[in-house]
Amino acid sequence: MIENQLEQLKQWLDKPAAVVIIPHKNPDGDAMGSCLAWQGILNQLGHSTTVIAPNDYPTFLHWLPGHDSVLIYENNQEVADKLIAAADMVFTLDFNTLKRIDQMGVRVSESSAKKIMIDHHQEPDDYADIMFSNPAIGSTCEFVFQIIEGLGLVQNINKDIASSLYTGIVTDTGSFRFPSVTAATHRAVATLIDAGANHSQIHEKIKDNARPDRLKLLGIALNNMIFITKYKTAYITLSQDELDACNYQKGDTEGFVNYGLSVAGIEMAVLMTESKKENMIKISFRSKGDLAVNLFAKTYFEGGGHINAAGGKSDKSLQETEAYFLKSLATFLS
Repeated sequence: MIENQLEQLKQWLDKPAAVVIIPHKNPDGDAMGSCLAWQGILNQLGHSTTVIAPNDYPTFLHWLPGHDSVLIYENNQEVADKLIAAADMVFTLDFNTLKRIDQMGVRVSESSAKKIMIDHHQEPDDYADIMFSNPAIGSTCEFVFQIIEGLGLVQNINKDIASSLYTGIVTDTGSFRFPSVTAATHRAVATLIDAGANHSQIHEKIKDNARPDRLKLLGIALNNMIFITKYKTAYITLSQDELDACNYQKGDTEGFVNYGLSVAGIEMAVLMTESKKENMIKISFRSKGDLAVNLFAKTYFEGGGHINAAGGKSDKSLQETEAYFLKSLATFLS
């Protein structure tokens, strides 16, 4: 933690301000958990805050405290643009390039607001006045906890804030199994539990609320899984027709990519999902050890992320993307 950054932030937070807090497009548990927790802290300090998400997020996160006040940009663009233009401060959480929020990124760059980044991904763009950026931290929620701690505001963490932070930590660390988890992670979680986060209930809300159609889709995904023993890789493809047959809803494929890594000897797992609405193939990458899927995603699929968890996309058809993936994999791992 850089002390002068904390000191600067402390000065900016010293008097009430109009604040906008933004997660990345298709926000996950870490993005929404960090935004809503940070909003809770700023509200206590007397600021006027709005969380503006680029688009909607999975229903299994709609229980998060503060969800009802979240503004969805694609549904309320005119209102959101005015809030961004009038803001004194804009916080961008869990992403580090304005490309991750599409048209909102243009509005943020045009805004005269002070801009503060809080993120744990690699290679941040230089758009923020204050950059809290540390890829070694396992989740943005843990980073937000550290900033709260650095500002001397741990006593302000109530049950709602603790629950939001716990949600982001547990989802972005794969329920504490990823290498990014440290003793500091568990110390933060202990503090959150002491503050009222009910870890059992949170897990239930996130993991144990599947619709039958989602389980059918999981069955299709597992049936589609292909193993490439030579490269210690497992990959899944899901077509738009397969999604439609299971009445796909946003968030239904969450965690599917991880199943490949549960197989002995597999070090890379990939999920390719067709989206005809967006005219692209969305790709998720996971890995073990030193296998840098963020580099693979960046080199071949216009993506990036962490060493062991990354995302990318393809403008080719699903079949063409699969063929290109196999060719790229051979090149990358040879």
